[in-house]
Amino acid sequence: MFHIVLVHPQIPPNTGNIGRLCINTGATLHLISPLGFDVDDRALKRAGLDYWKRLNPTIWESLHHFLDSVDPQRLWLASTKGVRSHFKGSYRVGDYLLFGSETAGLPDWLLERYRERSVRIPICPEGRSLNLAVSVGILLYEAIRQNREAFCERDI
Repeated sequence: MFHIVLVHPQIPPNTGNIGRLCINTGATLHLISPLGFDVDDRALKRAGLDYWKRLNPTIWESLHHFLDSVDPQRLWLASTKGVRSHFKGSYRVGDYLLFGSETAGLPDWLLERYRERSVRIPICPEGRSLNLAVSVGILLYEAIRQNREAFCERDI
């Protein structure tokens, strides 16, 4: 379906919840090292419930290794610095949705390199950002909405 890519995630419960979301949507989870936790972390597994055992995320040695292995036209970068609303992205099954760490977001050099592939989730001016797991859910379900014929639930 889709690929969820977490670049240097820091908070185990966020990654656990995202793993659970991936299982329930048929998405593949990719984790880019360094991680701010061990993949055997208790909080990670608790948030991911029994789903975590079935997940089998791909763990990449570095962001550069990941980028060298994928088609750049299949990348979508989610950031508060994105150039367009996430509603205006045209997502295709098999695309990679990238999210930065909870503390630093995506690196500026990456956002500049893929500027036209960057999206932001609209929020009110009083806010600064959304929780990582919430952001993944919002963007992933917009991508699913645009490709609902490929999703396992036919009634969306």
